[in-house]
Amino acid sequence: MTTKPSSRQQSAGLLLFRLREGDLEVLLGHPGGPFWRRKDDGAWSIPKGLVSAGEALLSAARREFTEETGHDPRGTFIHLGEARQPRGKIVHVWAVEDDLDTENIRSNTFDMEWPPRSGQRQSFPEIDRADWFGISVARTKILKGQAVFLDRLRDTLSQR
Repeated sequence: MTTKPSSRQQSAGLLLFRLREGDLEVLLGHPGGPFWRRKDDGAWSIPKGLVSAGEALLSAARREFTEETGHDPRGTFIHLGEARQPRGKIVHVWAVEDDLDTENIRSNTFDMEWPPRSGQRQSFPEIDRADWFGISVARTKILKGQAVFLDRLRDTLSQR
């Protein structure tokens, strides 16, 4: 499904996966910036971002993944559907089997005033680190609204 997004705010992303010694692992990114610095369980995310007006969903997912990791995955993209997040945003996710050395992550940055009300602007990476997790550990690390994609990936791969 590579349809254009509706007027509702939507994000698209890629869930990279690999099989290591028969175990399924997924790549998750830890959000950068001062608000996420000390958060771990329930804070990690599928690399994703906002879909631009008129942009195809899969194209947005691939663009965002590359911007947040510096890696352009190749392979067969498996549509895992969409899920409404707790704050109402719709997230579309595709899975793709690929490998990535997490030491080589190169994320784009965002600027914000920090410390608050200081008048100073600082740059922070969108993803400050990435790591591979087995599905059971990934379930504790990932944002609650994105856990459904782990189940969908596992179910899809079990039918192969």
